[in-house]
Parts: sequence; structure tokens; C-alpha cells
Amino acid sequence: MKISAWHKAQGDHVEWYHPMFSGHMDKVYLSKVFSFTPDYTAPIYADEVARGGSGDCIELENGKEVYKRERDTLLPPEIEHIYPDYSLYPEKTRNTAYGFLTRGCPRNCEFCHVAAKEGKCSIKVADLAEFWMGQEKIVICDPNILACRDWEDLLDQLISSRALVDFNQGLDVRLATPEKIAMLNRIRMKYVHLAWDRPEDDLESDFERFARLYKRKSPVYKEVYVLVNFNSTLDQDFHRIYTLRRLGFDPYIMIYDKEHAAHIYKRIARWVNCRPIWRNCPRFEDYRD
Repeated sequence: MKISAWHKAQGDHVEWYHPMFSGHMDKVYLSKVFSFTPDYTAPIYADEVARGGSGDCIELENGKEVYKRERDTLLPPEIEHIYPDYSLYPEKTRNTAYGFLTRGCPRNCEFCHVAAKEGKCSIKVADLAEFWMGQEKIVICDPNILACRDWEDLLDQLISSRALVDFNQGLDVRLATPEKIAMLNRIRMKYVHLAWDRPEDDLESDFERFARLYKRKSPVYKEVYVLVNFNSTLDQDFHRIYTLRRLGFDPYIMIYDKEHAAHIYKRIARWVNCRPIWRNCPRFEDYRD
């Protein structure tokens, strides 16, 4: 969307590329998020082809994903800091703004490439006005906004917007101090997303603190991403799931390498992620497909 906005500002014509209908182009941009996504194989009729995205700079080596910094393509500042062309996605962006206020994360989790790509320090990269212009909803894609030293300023911008905010990547419950939770209570949110990805992290007391101080008490407002099929046993998975239920949170199962995961992980995901089943079937032992 930013690339499109920049080109249109230069007077260029921008459209979605299709090899059968687009004809010859001056330049075509391709991007993919995941390394396992197949490459685009249709013919591209263009003077120049630019490839980018996480999936283009992450490779599988000996069964592990490895980040290749030399292949990472960053947008130049004049494009990175332009107001996005939301008209590219009219259904997804109708009255909704999307963007990053911060980049980077100090956690350096093995399953995540944010630290390698963006650094181990969460830093402010934009103000809200860079991608929001009065829309009713705002989707914040930051990996760890609560780790940023400017968290108070950024949360205050979201409070002042009076828009409905979604931190879609989840908030770091370990960094959710009483002061930060007090500000989160002032932000309009339908859901608050948290995460408990690593079983070796004992976060029960952190979730207890959050449950006590976060003013929206209904479990529908408190959703926690739970990573399974990555360096955890089933007992560790169930411990996190049942602990979150006891504390009034709704887990949301995220299966690592879902395509090759054992069938039981898909059954657990259906049991937990289908809310009518989750509400009415407290124990996995009682769940029937």
C-alpha cells in the first residue's frame, strides 16, 4: 500500500498484476510472508521485477528457517513513511487503518524472526497519524509495543484517537505493568490479545496480575495466543490451556508447522478455537470430533 501510494504520487498508474490482462509493465512488485509459500511461477511481462517480504529473505537450512540479512529489502524512507494507499484492499480497509508504531522485540524467540530482522530493541518508528486519518478501527501490527521506551506516548495516541484498536500480534504480558494496564483500560478494544508461547516461561503470576487489573472482565475480551508443536510436550500445552481457562482467559491455539503437525494438535485447536465448544466442553478428554 505504501509502494502504491508513492508511485501514484509520482503520477504513475498502479494496478494488481495479472499475466493475462495486465500487458507489459514498467515494474512489478512481488512479496511473500512465509518461506514455505511457493514462488510465483506465472510469466511476468515487465522491465523490472522487485521481490521482497520475510518469505524472500528466510531460507530453510537443515530443516530450520534462517534469516538472510543480505537479501532483506527495506523500503526507502520516502516510501516507508508515506500514508498507505488503502484503496488496494477496499474490503479489508473499509474504515480501518493498518500500521506499525514500533519495530523490534527483545525476546528473540526461536520460532520468530523479528529480532533478527528488526533488532532486539523495540523502537518507535512512526506516529499514529502516519497511517491513520480518522478511521473507526485501527489494527496495530507491532511485535512488542510494551517493550518500547515510548510506550506511554504511543498508547496515549491510541487513547486520543477514540478508535477501536486491535493489537493483532499480541501484547507482552510480562511487560504489562499496572501503569501500562491502566492506559490499556482507556483504549477502546473489543479484544485484547496476549501470548504464552514458551512453556518454560512461568507467566501465571503475570496473567493473574493482568486479569486483576484489566477492567473488561468477560473472557471474550481476553484472548491469549498459545503456540504448540514447537519445543513443548502435550502436558505443557494442556497446563497453559487449563491455567488460562482458570484465570478467565480464552486461549487461541497456534500450531507451528501446521502442515506436518500430528493430528492431535489439530484436534486441540478445534476444541479450543471453536468458542461454542470451548465454552461447553471444559476438558479435552470429553471432546469428540
